[in-house]
Amino acid sequence: MATEKLFTVAGTATNADGTVKARFANDLVARIKILNKAGCTDINLMELPKAMTKLEALQHLQSLGQTGDAGYAVANKLAEKTKIAKKGEVKVKATKATASAKSADKVTA
Repeated sequence: MATEKLFTVAGTATNADGTVKARFANDLVARIKILNKAGCTDINLMELPKAMTKLEALQHLQSLGQTGDAGYAVANKLAEKTKIAKKGEVKVKATKATASAKSADKVTA
């Protein structure tokens, strides 16, 4: 299984068409330049306290209490990433093993 990519910058930005999206990067200045060039507005990116996966970064952004469209975009993306993460989990049902006297005799013989 491949390891997930880590990011040091996360936040939100409004696209030219008015939609707000969660954004991730490793270089704050370069990402802001790219978003400006693409016509994005309300760019709100921040350095993360440590390198994080997208899921961890979204949880961090949500803990900061983003409001309005930015908060909605973060919550939506977080729900999407959480659903994907849970899809990869494997559920294992444990059952109690019982040993019989006959099988114990076969092992010692």
